[in-house]
Amino acid sequence: MNCRNAHVTRPAIHFVGCVALLLLYWPSLCPAARPDRKPNFIVIFCDDLGYGDLGCFGHPTIRTPNLDRMAAEGQKWTNFYVGASVCTPSRAALLTGRLPNRSGMMSAERRVLFPNSKGGLPASETTIAELLKTVGYATAAVGKWHLGHLPQFLPTAHGFDTYWGIPYSNDMDGQKGFPNYQKTGRKDAHYVAPIAQYDVPILHDTEVIERPANQHTLTQRYTDKAIAFIKENRDRPFFVYLAHNLPHIPLYAGERHVGKSRRGIFGDVIEEIDAGVGQILDTLRDLDLAEDTLVVFTSDNGPWLPFHTHGGSGGLLRHGKGTTFEGGMREPTIFWWPGQVKPGVQMEMGATMDLLPTFCALSGAVAPTDRILDGYNLAPLLQGKTRTSPRDRVFYWREEKLYAVRVGPWKAHFITEGCYGDGPDRQEHDTPELYHLEHDPSEKYNIAAHHPEVIEKLRQIAETHRQSIKPVEIQLIK
Repeated sequence: MNCRNAHVTRPAIHFVGCVALLLLYWPSLCPAARPDRKPNFIVIFCDDLGYGDLGCFGHPTIRTPNLDRMAAEGQKWTNFYVGASVCTPSRAALLTGRLPNRSGMMSAERRVLFPNSKGGLPASETTIAELLKTVGYATAAVGKWHLGHLPQFLPTAHGFDTYWGIPYSNDMDGQKGFPNYQKTGRKDAHYVAPIAQYDVPILHDTEVIERPANQHTLTQRYTDKAIAFIKENRDRPFFVYLAHNLPHIPLYAGERHVGKSRRGIFGDVIEEIDAGVGQILDTLRDLDLAEDTLVVFTSDNGPWLPFHTHGGSGGLLRHGKGTTFEGGMREPTIFWWPGQVKPGVQMEMGATMDLLPTFCALSGAVAPTDRILDGYNLAPLLQGKTRTSPRDRVFYWREEKLYAVRVGPWKAHFITEGCYGDGPDRQEHDTPELYHLEHDPSEKYNIAAHHPEVIEKLRQIAETHRQSIKPVEIQLIK
């Protein structure tokens, strides 16, 4: 071998060796979902987050780099709905896969549960946590519960191994002698209420461990609790239901985030939630669990608009929390599961009620067959095995009335009403208002006069659906 040939050959041998090493260690460098392991599930559920409140959904001054990356690596859903436009019934819908009026968790007397309420999610209902436990999952609820504060209604009575959080909304247990938060917040985009203004407790399982809760630190503590549970259960499948109590008013942010957003205290809150999402995703990557874990990010309902800058934004969607307009019930939603969820923007319809049958299908748990479920299995769509969602309709209930129905692109409003007296006034329509949501997502142009045949079809679908709702005991009582 001459010198020139030797000079050429040694790098070639070195290259072959590098390739061999790369092939040897490739599985650990780029781990795939383990076929012998059931997937983990994490649901991150915000409170009163609007469709337009994230950077990846168009907000111009709120930075959400972690959620933006999550959306780029996963699926951003633009037509994803909740079961109701206020806290309690929306949470019931997510955890049971059923419209809340089927379980008595929707009422005309009281729209949500309060600290003096006697009811809660009935024991007869079956939650995602209960179903996943039948196939070996560890389960944790962290954050706002709002499905009953009495022991028989808390997460530990509904399939969760452990619970850490507040039992209802963070503006309850209000104390006298403090400024009116709504009036003050309208004048000052940075206003933060004193901790003592709201005597909200923190519970660990069923015991009160802090009262009043230091709400400045809650968001980070929720994230820490979720991460600790993930680390403790890294060797078995787990389900974490992380329900932030923000950006529901009153608004509080941790020390590292106060005053950092261009959007005022509301932006500070969203950016802290985003930072927590980043910490959770980084933990999954560090533990080599990312490819084994489906993470879902969404909100319970739209923005609480009467609070002005302390409320969020529905973006191009009409109205917000409390209403059956799109801004009240269509939520910014992201699915993330590297190697399993096909990245992209998903314009098909989905809803929080679809999570229960989807998680059952992916985990091997058996969904209940002794009751009506209002959810559909989205797994084939998430994984790119089909392009069409099994969901083609949404029913918009408010209190105990069906206000609207969407089928395909068409939405008919039988009743319209604003949020808590914020306009428009309640109006029952002899001829329903009709909107084509793909052409007009803002619900600006009523085209009922041009499509009487569509209205008739939607009337029939609505009536058939009403007949499926059977009377049950109402839980939202004093």
